[in-house]
Amino acid sequence: MRTIQPRPRRAIPVEVPILAAGLALAGLALAQPLGGYATGIAMQAATCAIAVLGLTIVLGYAGQITLAQASFFGLGAYAVALGTADLGLSFWTAFLMAVAVSAAAGVALGLTSVRLGGHYLAMVTITFQQIFTLVLTNWAEVTHGPDGVPGIPRPELFGHALSDTRHYLAFSLVCLTLAVASVSWLRRTALGRAMEALRDNELAASVNGIDTVRVKVIAFALCATLGGIGGALFASGFAYISPDQFSLAESIVFLTMALLGGVKSALGTLVGASLLIVLPEVLRFLKEVYLAVYGAAVVLIMIFMPDGIWGWVVLFGDRLVRRGPQPRTAGPLRLRREAGDPGDVVLEVRNLAKTFGGLKALDSVDLEVRRNTIHALIGPNGSGKTTFVNVLSGLYRPSGGRIRFGGRDATARAPHVLSGRGLARTFQNIRLFRSMTCLDNVMVGAQRPGNDLSAEGGGVEARALSALDFVGLLDRADALVGDLPYGHQRKVEIARALAADPALLLLDEPAAGLNTTEKGQLVELLRRLKGLGLTILIIEHDMPLVEAVADQITVLNFGQRISDGTPAEVLRDPAVVTAYLGEAHVRAAA
Repeated sequence: MRTIQPRPRRAIPVEVPILAAGLALAGLALAQPLGGYATGIAMQAATCAIAVLGLTIVLGYAGQITLAQASFFGLGAYAVALGTADLGLSFWTAFLMAVAVSAAAGVALGLTSVRLGGHYLAMVTITFQQIFTLVLTNWAEVTHGPDGVPGIPRPELFGHALSDTRHYLAFSLVCLTLAVASVSWLRRTALGRAMEALRDNELAASVNGIDTVRVKVIAFALCATLGGIGGALFASGFAYISPDQFSLAESIVFLTMALLGGVKSALGTLVGASLLIVLPEVLRFLKEVYLAVYGAAVVLIMIFMPDGIWGWVVLFGDRLVRRGPQPRTAGPLRLRREAGDPGDVVLEVRNLAKTFGGLKALDSVDLEVRRNTIHALIGPNGSGKTTFVNVLSGLYRPSGGRIRFGGRDATARAPHVLSGRGLARTFQNIRLFRSMTCLDNVMVGAQRPGNDLSAEGGGVEARALSALDFVGLLDRADALVGDLPYGHQRKVEIARALAADPALLLLDEPAAGLNTTEKGQLVELLRRLKGLGLTILIIEHDMPLVEAVADQITVLNFGQRISDGTPAEVLRDPAVVTAYLGEAHVRAAA
């Protein structure tokens, strides 16, 4: 398995050198004029790169496939073209119209991704793109049809007309620089982390407080907005547009640009867009065979550099400069102290039922979890334990019954809503965001809606570091979580849940796959959490662990509750012995 070095936390944000380099390049374009043809190529690369940056957001960050970016590029271009050439609007008015129309189209397309994904979503975006091209070609009364729109004027900026191609190129480079810096900065925001979490594991993202529908729609809206901005600048820069410039073939080229450079990085996208536009021009000296050479170069790069050119550059740089763990400090982990007595009911379940066709996974289950206790849910395989937790956390809708959490109705609420109320969980099969660092994973939990971070000096990051320190992994904060051993990954998942400052923590078989030493550490961790006042519902098969930590035990069998009480009462219940424990365990316990 390839080991990837952790991303360092930079003292200077990467956006600063991006802005400096972009402004310097714009100044160079003004000071050293290129020939007319070279200037046109540079202008095309700059405007197309802005559009391709949208794919970094929707595909690289959020993991949603689209083959309709050329349609957003065309919407921006036609909004400016028709607004200025036909309606007589100023460029800036038409530009705002282009942004609005493109963003609205992105929202509409994003709403289709709510229930679709993978190749189904790709087919929808292809259909959207094909319909857009047909409209441009056939609605001649508005779009001018195949003849296109000529005579598109260039804008004025601070009273200075950008009619000179050099000036417009510099203006385009400044816009590109701002776009690259903004997309790069987005990755380090709460929204950027939510997008990456959605990409890596949508289920885990939802139970950690992320409204996945909202994040998908925002990702498509931002993608479309960048496409519209790029198209608007393209139309004004070249003064003429036609439908064939915004076809499905162009969407495929845009996607290839993003993948070639490295779709998960704004700088990679910029490299890919520039290369695919400039490379054919560089290879034209080969005459008849230049397209074959160009195609072969693209294929070889994508085969031998699966993370794109920029991904290879970053990996090569990390191998040259080995970085040790970053020094970290963390404060004590603080958990919520809600009003109420330790014995108050935090979670109340009445007559809970869940059926899958003719199978009754849960049948009229009752349960009460009281504050500041560790309540264990046990039972044989297939007894309905994980189904019970999935219903509690909103992943399944109950077929019947009622759930109250924190004194409020929580029946059939969405996972991110329940997370916002203070419900956190882990999974039997670990669900981490595997392309992110341990710190970024835990920060996703810390930024859940409703989490009060007023006591944390550094906000979300300080809260995440405290949670990692609590589970003993502060020194691995900047390591990629996929590079950690299994036991440490379990701890990261628990730290992510703790960072959310939950009122109730659901642990689904946290000891699964752990060795004896790690199980002992888990017992100690659970006792420390109870000492901090945390309420825990644990589903577990390991009976020694359950006996060591549980204050109350509920037993399920065939979806029904067969026993409930203290460990001493439950472990001697004849129904439990027959269904789950067996006489040997009872004799050993005695």
